[in-house]
Amino acid sequence: MSGVDAFTYRPARDELAYTFGGREPVARVRSGSVLQVQTEDCFGGLVRGAADLPSRVCQMPYLNPVSGPFFVEDAEPGDTLAVHILGIEPVREWGVSSTFPHFGALTSTSHTATLQPPLQERVWVYDIDRSAETVRFQATGSEHSVDLPLQPMIGTIGVAPGAFEVRSTIVPDMHGGNLDTPELRAGATLYLGVNVPGALLALGDGHARQGEGEACGVGVEIATVTTLVVEVIKGVSTVWPRIETDRDLMTVGCARPLEDAYRIAHRDLVGWASDLTGLDELDAYQLVSQAGRAPIGNVCDPNYTVLAAVEKTLLPSPGAAYDGAHARLRQHAAGPR
Repeated sequence: MSGVDAFTYRPARDELAYTFGGREPVARVRSGSVLQVQTEDCFGGLVRGAADLPSRVCQMPYLNPVSGPFFVEDAEPGDTLAVHILGIEPVREWGVSSTFPHFGALTSTSHTATLQPPLQERVWVYDIDRSAETVRFQATGSEHSVDLPLQPMIGTIGVAPGAFEVRSTIVPDMHGGNLDTPELRAGATLYLGVNVPGALLALGDGHARQGEGEACGVGVEIATVTTLVVEVIKGVSTVWPRIETDRDLMTVGCARPLEDAYRIAHRDLVGWASDLTGLDELDAYQLVSQAGRAPIGNVCDPNYTVLAAVEKTLLPSPGAAYDGAHARLRQHAAGPR
């Protein structure tokens, strides 16, 4: 199949993927292509109401599906794939969240084993009002409801890892994956290092919104139609995922313990800021120390995710990151309909 410049992909249930790597591409696209991709929620659309407990309706390992992968022509190991998110639209008028007995930041898990009783498994259903751009929280064991801003994001996006690895879509790491950061929303450009020919980009796990850290381990999970544009940046390597917005440069670290994820992200941001601006490395370290932010993506997945962020206006006459890819890609129209 030859590459295309605009592509719409709506997978059937049996076409969804559960790994990065180990899958044949579903399509070939060119650098500069606009993709409109339908994604399913982390439960595969099987959790629809309070009675649909994930342990009853879902089956491991068929959780956190992604759509793809897409083979990007001319992408080779050592290159960088820039992925600009043009839009994320909920497919349904509702989203769901849940608690699990042994999953989340505030319970015992297989990694943090204790004698405390497991949490109750429970499902919350959120009504989505797209015209008002709100998501309604409705308490299930109390009398309370409140409208929260609708802020769609993609929880899982990445490329195939290198060295013949196949990674579960639940894992975040150097290839991307289940990063679970609210920063991956419309208007953001994600930079991923290419590890295999074609990069093999895949995405899924949309959230209508999510608090930083994703404390219970589950956002407001939704199916989406996500529109994005890709570009291959030749001969430029990217070790850990990076994100650029109109305001910020951000770097991503994934590891356990949490402080190692923090260190990875901040080491990369200090180096990126220094390389981009010519700022002495210790000066860049000092500036990031006083002006940077550290949004937490997740503290629940097999690896934790921490970001390091700095506003571009605080840097001294920065050059355009990745030869201006963010500014170039954001000019694209909303893509195929």
